[in-house]
Amino acid sequence: MIIQTVSLRNIRSYARLDLDLEPGLVLVVGANGAGKTNLLESLHVGTQGFSPRTRADAQLVRFGEQGGRIALRGPRGATNVELEVTVELREGKRAKLNGAPLRAAEQLRSEVATLVFTPDRLAVVKGGPAVRRAYFDRVLGRLTPSRAAISVEYAAAIAQRNAALRRTAAGYSSRDAIAPWTEQVAALGSKLVESRTEVVALLAPGFAERADELGLPSARMTYEGVSPTIAALEARLERDLERGATGLGPHLDDVLLTSGTRDLRSFGSQGEQRLTVLALLLAEATLIADRRGFAPLLLLDDVLSELDPARRSILAERVLGTGQTLITATEASSLPVDAAQLLEVSPGTVRVV
Repeated sequence: MIIQTVSLRNIRSYARLDLDLEPGLVLVVGANGAGKTNLLESLHVGTQGFSPRTRADAQLVRFGEQGGRIALRGPRGATNVELEVTVELREGKRAKLNGAPLRAAEQLRSEVATLVFTPDRLAVVKGGPAVRRAYFDRVLGRLTPSRAAISVEYAAAIAQRNAALRRTAAGYSSRDAIAPWTEQVAALGSKLVESRTEVVALLAPGFAERADELGLPSARMTYEGVSPTIAALEARLERDLERGATGLGPHLDDVLLTSGTRDLRSFGSQGEQRLTVLALLLAEATLIADRRGFAPLLLLDDVLSELDPARRSILAERVLGTGQTLITATEASSLPVDAAQLLEVSPGTVRVV
């Protein structure tokens, strides 16, 4: 999607903001704490229905106010799209697409693709397996919206089976109550492993190419999930009863990110981990454009501060040809190319320079 107009009311640091955005590369500059990240967060909420920084919707509303509103308009491919998200402190969050109410604000994700880089995204590389599983499951949903619910359905089945295990171990239920959930875990787990295997295979070539461009040689991603079967789950039933948890399935898998023979989680520098996340994001952006017919919105917050001049140039050249990108920086000189638009942020205001 290319965002043409932005309207914010009582969102974070903005009491009122009406802004026109240009397609292409938009550079957002301002002092630390001026509200640059808040602007990008608002665009993420307005296109995806949730914040990349917090799951507490009340934190989106400007202090002293009871509610806030984000309205965006622009083309998605050949179609014009209007998005609206409203947050009220005691009423929750509501969203509209082209004027029609949505059942849940997160449904916006199936309509508009937005990719975000923030410094805490380094957890995708340096964090534990659960962070990477969640990341690649979100990638699956963005690339193939029809399969976005598989991981949620599988997690629900695991939770039900674990509850049945604990009830049985405590003597409140029979083993017969476990069997239906074993079947669900096996069926949904197989679908999830198959889907993750496919998405990693799709991302891997582009990831290796983008990582190599950024100076991270021989980068690879590896997923070796094994589909859980009813027979395998039943074979370890005694152990699962003792633990009160299912000890087999894709909820325990990991995606290994390496450069050469080095595991980047354990042996990558922070700079290399940052390059890894950028390579993942750029590879996904290309796939989304190819598979869904429109480029995603890219939101890159504080991405330039720890890149050397050569890598800044490589990143800038790569995003110049992809739809619309907003990059934040403290100074305009941080970007080595001319932006299509320069926005200057001071507390509560945005000025087109």
